[in-house]
Amino acid sequence: MKLLIQGGRVIDPASAFDAVADVAVADGKILAIGTVPAGFAADTNIRAAGCIVAPGLVDLSVRLGGALASELAAAVAGGVTSLVCPPDTEPVLDVPGLAEMLHYRSQQLNLARVFPLGALTRKLEGEVLTEMAGLTEAGCVGFGQAEVPLANTQTLQRALQYASTFGYAVWLRPQELYLGKGVAASGPLATRMGLSGVPVAAETIALHTIFELVRATRARVHLCRISSAAGVELVRQAKAEGLPVTCDVSINSLHLTDVDIGFFDSRMRLTPVLRQQRDRDALRAALADGTVDALVSDHTPVDEDAKALPFAESEPGATGLELLLSLTLKWAQDSGMSLSDALATITRRPAGVLGASLGALAGELGTLSVGAVADVCVFDAAAHWVVEPDALHSQGKHTPFGGYELPGQVRTTLVGGRIAFAR
Repeated sequence: MKLLIQGGRVIDPASAFDAVADVAVADGKILAIGTVPAGFAADTNIRAAGCIVAPGLVDLSVRLGGALASELAAAVAGGVTSLVCPPDTEPVLDVPGLAEMLHYRSQQLNLARVFPLGALTRKLEGEVLTEMAGLTEAGCVGFGQAEVPLANTQTLQRALQYASTFGYAVWLRPQELYLGKGVAASGPLATRMGLSGVPVAAETIALHTIFELVRATRARVHLCRISSAAGVELVRQAKAEGLPVTCDVSINSLHLTDVDIGFFDSRMRLTPVLRQQRDRDALRAALADGTVDALVSDHTPVDEDAKALPFAESEPGATGLELLLSLTLKWAQDSGMSLSDALATITRRPAGVLGASLGALAGELGTLSVGAVADVCVFDAAAHWVVEPDALHSQGKHTPFGGYELPGQVRTTLVGGRIAFAR
């Protein structure tokens, strides 16, 4: 199939290209940008005048829940063409057959690309390591524990040693097992509301442990959803030292603080917990300067019954796939970032985190370069829309941003050169 995207402002952070141009697509690849080859006859023309033509978004933290079709529809409606799925699915992704099944089901739906993480330990119980080689062959791009910290440091050490030997990436959310059992950030607000607190030390203790093991094993580690100023500083020091670590931050932590919990609003029951303004400011600065590598939606669909409980008993999580682009644009406007630099945090930079784990697609995602796979997001940056949770494609209707007016609306999403979404 041949498509021609006409008259849009093409922004490719990977190549620093930023100009009004046509984009020709053929056989699932970017054929040309600017000058269309002589004799090229498009089957479909996409008029993009007044819109931004960007690489498809790459989201490093998406839980798919039990409704794969609706969540992948939400992904392409939000311009997300590639996503990483943590291993805490039902059942846990701890054997190759389950990873192959997820890969097959997602391919059948013909929507966004799904890159699963395999469980680091069987059943995420933290004792017996999984068959990493088999899971990698089944399509897993790395291994993690999702929200289940490893209590046994020796098990983590063995896992990192094995991963280092074979070049696998390990994805860890830094949280000490026992200190991290609260429901709100430790501080005056949690104390006043009578909520059990999660101290910053829960993150920093885990980071110190991980970095010591990385020094010993040289394993490649991605840190999921850093949440504190102190955590950011430790990551900055580790990178300056040359440790092979990357990290991301959630859209929730980038825009919200513990004050937003208000009167026990369960929509703000999130993991990681919302911290104070100084932490949010540090996360914003670190994402801008590259200390934090990527911005993620942390999409976690939660059903009505699980949220309709007292704050401390409600299930943590929020829908975010359809908000990732708009909240990135909002952060850019608030911070004075250029559009290209902002888009890099949800295209080029997360694709760089995946790197060689993408196999044949390495170097092709997160870019609009000629010859790359045609994953494209066409959006109107000037359009504003109000977040109406019931109108979202995801089965999870709970978001802390309900009622917000946000910039940027996706018009068309291409995945592999085919139209996966059109408004």
